[in-house]
Amino acid sequence: MTISLPDERPFAARMKPAHKWLMWLGITASADVVSYVWLDRPIALWAHEHLHRYDLFAKLTYIPEIISPVVILAFAAIGLWALSGRALSKFQTVAVLAAASLAVAAGVKDQLKLVFGRTWPETWVRDNPSFIRDGVYGFNPFHGGPGFAAFPSGHTTAICAVISVLWICYPRYPVLYGICMAAVALGLVGADFHFLGDVIAGAFLGVSTGWLTVVLWERGQHHLRTAMTPDFPGKSDRDLAPDFHYLVPRKAKEVGPVN
Repeated sequence: MTISLPDERPFAARMKPAHKWLMWLGITASADVVSYVWLDRPIALWAHEHLHRYDLFAKLTYIPEIISPVVILAFAAIGLWALSGRALSKFQTVAVLAAASLAVAAGVKDQLKLVFGRTWPETWVRDNPSFIRDGVYGFNPFHGGPGFAAFPSGHTTAICAVISVLWICYPRYPVLYGICMAAVALGLVGADFHFLGDVIAGAFLGVSTGWLTVVLWERGQHHLRTAMTPDFPGKSDRDLAPDFHYLVPRKAKEVGPVN
């Protein structure tokens, strides 16, 4: 199945995808440096002083916690659908890609949190050191522990990993997608759960993962197995890939499935 990508502008079309990604990596890194030096601390102080009385910001951060289980359940349901021998629709394929993007993004995010070891704006997990309570601010590479895991934002990573896949494959709803991602980012910063720089990095990671997931699907060999086992009929013995010949005994292939 081929997923149609939205039309690109002339300037963007002249750039190779790798160059685009590197360009946005540079923009993200620059934005994070600016945020770290000039924006993160004043925004965190302002949010602590003026926004803590509002529950709305914390509630906005629940959006990824609702979407992520839905995507995972959809993946399981679609997997059972595929095991029954039925073809996948575009929507089902997109849901699977969104689940894959979410899973990969979560794994990468965890490793980056360890690498950067950034402290949090406020104390809210296991008496963690924070900027508001302790004046602690900065990165502590490879420190480890929940108190040193603010960068990048996991919630932003999750929502962007899913929404970016939807945006690429169904580009007619940019306003809805933008509202979902902006709402999560606003909630995280407004509730002082994350610095602005954490959110910027999480957005880049999530969008990158979603983009790469779709590109890999488009560029890759969709049917990774030329072998069609008895559970997936449709190919002759001659079409079995060499790596799978020894998995299917000759007699079993001749008589059909063996329960």
